[in-house]
Amino acid sequence: MRFPALCTALALSPSLAFAVGSTSSEVPTTGLNYGPRPAYLIEKLPEGALKTKLQSCAGQAPKRSLFSIGHRGAPLMFPEHTVESNVAAAGMGAGILECDVTFTKDLELVCRHAQNDLHTTTNILTSDLASTCKTPFTAATDDTPATAECRTSEITLAEFRTLKPKMDSADKTAKTSAAYQGGIAPYRTDLFTDGAQQMTHAESIELFRALGAKFTPELKSPSVEMPFNGFSQADYAQKIIDEYKAAGVPASDVWAQSFNLDDVLYWIENEPEFGKQAVFLDASYKIDGFDHTNPETFPHDFVDLKSKGVNFIAPPMWMLVTTEQDKIVASAWAIAAQDAGLEIITWTLERSGPLASGGGWYFQSVKDVTTDDSMYYQLLDVLAQDVKIKGMFSDWPATVTYYANCMGL
Repeated sequence: MRFPALCTALALSPSLAFAVGSTSSEVPTTGLNYGPRPAYLIEKLPEGALKTKLQSCAGQAPKRSLFSIGHRGAPLMFPEHTVESNVAAAGMGAGILECDVTFTKDLELVCRHAQNDLHTTTNILTSDLASTCKTPFTAATDDTPATAECRTSEITLAEFRTLKPKMDSADKTAKTSAAYQGGIAPYRTDLFTDGAQQMTHAESIELFRALGAKFTPELKSPSVEMPFNGFSQADYAQKIIDEYKAAGVPASDVWAQSFNLDDVLYWIENEPEFGKQAVFLDASYKIDGFDHTNPETFPHDFVDLKSKGVNFIAPPMWMLVTTEQDKIVASAWAIAAQDAGLEIITWTLERSGPLASGGGWYFQSVKDVTTDDSMYYQLLDVLAQDVKIKGMFSDWPATVTYYANCMGL
């Protein structure tokens, strides 16, 4: 096995040891750990039925749940898309793990949130590969922030493997490339970055299967013009699926995602078994005039999407809710998607840090009632019970796993 961190995890966890050699449809249920965060958040909840219910499950044995999806692993504390981040997420009971997929100069698929994020997620700017960056590091001045842009498409897989992962961050006030490596959000940490290991997409399949988890790869939009060195968008979409087929992974274990509807339709037409669970990531929020409470502004006809074979749709969680008299309720967008028969997955819980100031982008539609961290569970409960989402991405899957186990999801 290629990954030392995984070997250690297997030695320490009976559940993970059971998973090796099994199919990902076999769900280990022992050796998992919630850690202290769910109890911490539950304690902050106002007195009521939700708090009482969640407190009643304090003694439950953790079980893996497909409702709990590791978003880039567990990047609240671990470098995203690393072996260590995903081992942590699996240990918290995430039943599905994510590899955001992009490609290198030699057209190898790797796990990376964006093709052009190496300058914030690795040490490339302080390595011998700094000269490959599309935009070299430029120091901050009194008037402009520091800048850089480094792409996987500018380096080979062999070169990619030499880079050291770090927490996704950048100090925009930096005068040097070394200082630019900082800027970590105060609610995150770099305690678990030393020795972290990056992965190819094929290696993520090996790892996730060994961890007893299922798969949700996301085809990331290229930063380069396509086709790239003869590699077309269709080639890209097909290669992702081909790596699951080569590994013998059943289509029912894979939820391939893309913000590009054409990618989803390609899978539906050319890989229909995988297309059944292909997930259309909805970025309607980027369109001027979009209002998730006003159907007249919705750019997609949900009934038409369903008729074309799209079964799963995934917006950010704020699009699914609004408030009425200080109560969180399902939005018009959520109701329309439900009425069309679409299954809903959403993102991303635990990506906002402390919520006392309103929660930022992910909580924007409920910011007026977001005053403390208890909103993590209050929002999750509305999404699960009223919107009836099928899964929640989280940067710290234990929070979602605890809820899913307690509610029988």
